[in-house]
Amino acid sequence: MIKHLISKIRHFWHYFKMDTALFILIICASFFGLVILYSASSESIQTTYKQLTHFAIAISVMLIIAQIPPYLLRRYSPYMMIFGIFLLVLVLLFGSYGGGAKRWLDLGFVQFQPSELMKIIVPIAIASILSESNLPPRPMPIVISTLSILVIVILIAKQPDLGTSLLIGASGFYVLFLSGVRVKLLRNNWLNLGFILSLISACIYIAWNYLLIAYQKNRILTLINPSSDPLGSGYHILQSKIAIGSGGLLGKGYGKGTQSHLDFLPEHTTDFIFSVIAEELGFFGVILLLIIYGLIIYRSFVISYEAEDVFCKLLGASLTLIFFTYVFVNIGMVSGLLPVVGVPLPFVSSGGSSLITLMSSFGIIMSIRKHKTPSYVLGTKYHRNN
Repeated sequence: MIKHLISKIRHFWHYFKMDTALFILIICASFFGLVILYSASSESIQTTYKQLTHFAIAISVMLIIAQIPPYLLRRYSPYMMIFGIFLLVLVLLFGSYGGGAKRWLDLGFVQFQPSELMKIIVPIAIASILSESNLPPRPMPIVISTLSILVIVILIAKQPDLGTSLLIGASGFYVLFLSGVRVKLLRNNWLNLGFILSLISACIYIAWNYLLIAYQKNRILTLINPSSDPLGSGYHILQSKIAIGSGGLLGKGYGKGTQSHLDFLPEHTTDFIFSVIAEELGFFGVILLLIIYGLIIYRSFVISYEAEDVFCKLLGASLTLIFFTYVFVNIGMVSGLLPVVGVPLPFVSSGGSSLITLMSSFGIIMSIRKHKTPSYVLGTKYHRNN
């Protein structure tokens, strides 16, 4: 009876094409997140119940996407890109406001944020464009990819949503970087470096004087000197640093964080939940979470490296780097090393749309691991160099 049940479970597991190691690590990270969220939201247990629902939906989405062969994503990537840009234009024209920004489309029964979709669509589309020829890519695919990324970044920045636009820009840049794009504008290396630095300086000048709006500039100035406005723009960072520093080596104990439970720390269930971990579980709790994150990143890179074709390698590795960027930016943000841009901590911060997007990306990585690339795809000229 037990052997028959185990056999059925194995058959069921194989049918769903899941990477066991990656799935277990994701469940561990999710469980850790729920435990911390339960403590951080002890005043309102509904937050934890709601996040459980989000996890159930997100894991279901991951299971479904893991069944889709990667070559189908590649085939339909142009239509996905056009559809995503169309949704972003609709947001600018008819989107609903929230928190001073117009980022959502209201369908009556649900509101959703199209920019979340672009976190998946952009790397798929750019990987598809660059894998059409031998790597490193030729100038035309690079130009098409760069223009596509810029259009999407500008549309999202106009909402305004600077944090998401920069993350999506980074996701496209990762694919370009991994494809082996060579930036050599001049023959002399020193002149080339000087030209690039001058270009970066010009972009910073233009962004500061013509693109960034007042509150975005204020966040950057607050990063430099948060004590200049301790009860205003610098309040989040200062309280977060107090929470992180007070945790010490072992923390104050689970559920005993004073900064969060006495409401000194804002957004302690969302963007600043890392501060709760540091305060309650201390250095060892932070290291435990970072180890789980590190194992997830390692396993995802292994899957990407072992992929059979260029498209899957580029897509898997870029999605892994996006996950790393989420972790790095959130921890840097709450530690006062980066400006506050509203990036959630993966698997830990409460929220539905970002979690579903994250699980979708890991569904794609699992699909890369479990689906074999058709011979007619492997036989084409742009995969022979693999």
